[in-house]
Amino acid sequence: MRALVISGGGSKGAFAGGVAQYLMQELDHSYDLFLGTSTGSLLISHLALQEIEKIKEVYTSVNQDSIFSNCPFLIKKKHGVEDIAIDHWNVFKNFYNGSKTFGESHNLLELIKNTLTVEEFENLKTGPKEIIVTVSNLSLNQVEYKSINDCTYEEFCEWIWISCNYTPFMSLVQKDGCEYADGGLGNMVPIEEAIKRGATEVDAIILQTETTLFNRMPSKNAFALLTSMFAFMLDRIESQNVRIGKFVAAHNDAIINFYYTPTVLTTNSLIFNKEKMTAWWESGFNFAKFKNIELNQIEPEGE
Repeated sequence: MRALVISGGGSKGAFAGGVAQYLMQELDHSYDLFLGTSTGSLLISHLALQEIEKIKEVYTSVNQDSIFSNCPFLIKKKHGVEDIAIDHWNVFKNFYNGSKTFGESHNLLELIKNTLTVEEFENLKTGPKEIIVTVSNLSLNQVEYKSINDCTYEEFCEWIWISCNYTPFMSLVQKDGCEYADGGLGNMVPIEEAIKRGATEVDAIILQTETTLFNRMPSKNAFALLTSMFAFMLDRIESQNVRIGKFVAAHNDAIINFYYTPTVLTTNSLIFNKEKMTAWWESGFNFAKFKNIELNQIEPEGE
């Protein structure tokens, strides 16, 4: 059984889409199991449907308004570098309306429903492939994996949305009597879960570099500090997930093929820039191509 696992990473998901496109269209990899966390959960349904051009169009055209119904930060560009600052008015409105988070991401839920149709959902649910998204149950202090086989259309769209909700910047969701948030808070790369479900070979797309390649600049405001802190914690969670995945694979005779980003794509994955995300998709495709040439899995053209 072969599985495709895509980590969290916000806007960097465009890179993962490019890698997956190469693996599926050029190497003809066929997957029985698709697992995604956060931005990875947005990709996997469409990849399983072979609707790669469709999800590519979505990923390379979204902006802040596509995601946030109330964006809690402003994007400032200075000397070609994008930075964020708190949008005091929007944050005040959110707290005034009784929200527990700085911003809200209900537009993302609408985007998910507009992108994944009921017919596509039914085709996936009745098909041979299993689609699983990762969510964090804050009330029960545990990670949960939501399979398309156990959900209605509305429920599955909500679980995808919940998996992407990077609290406290995005919506905190109450469902089934519990508070849920981004799956990456518990498991950024669900390799272990893929192997537990029977995968013997895993293609894992990890949306960070294999080794640390940068030093963060000093935080300019409280909001920038918060994003840096969360990025630091998620990086540590991701590293731990990879180590556990390798350990479980070794004890189950499973193979893991890792696809890390070769360079630092962005230091703030909450910023959705169309031009950059289009470039990242192409970069992911080309990276997967050259990585497989180097590994002698395929021969370069002309040889």
